[in-house]
Amino acid sequence: MFQRKPGRFRHRSNDRGFRRPNNGDGKTGIRTNSFSNGDRRNNFRPAQSAEKLFQKYSDLANEALTSGDKTASENYFQHADHFSRIIEDKKKYRSQNKIQVDSEATDAVSNLTDGNKSQKISSIEEKK
Repeated sequence: MFQRKPGRFRHRSNDRGFRRPNNGDGKTGIRTNSFSNGDRRNNFRPAQSAEKLFQKYSDLANEALTSGDKTASENYFQHADHFSRIIEDKKKYRSQNKIQVDSEATDAVSNLTDGNKSQKISSIEEKK
């Protein structure tokens, strides 16, 4: 009935086609996501904390286990285990960072007291 010629496409009447909008300087504008608030999204990190995700997957695993779905429960338990390891790493990093900050603070205090001693000694030697 209607045949299209190969390689030719019908032009849209509203003249938008597949082109991006032009902002007047000859460059095409970047299409923004209408649902975005302007922040860039990181698709590799969850929006929730590791603790909440651990609780979520633990609950899902227990629910799947009680319903008799062993495969789904094992999958959810593996997810929960993953987030429990992340929580452990975060705690370990915090404790190491706290120890480092504490040692730097004690070094700074000892340097201040050593500096005060040297100032006192130099002032005593000047008086002599």
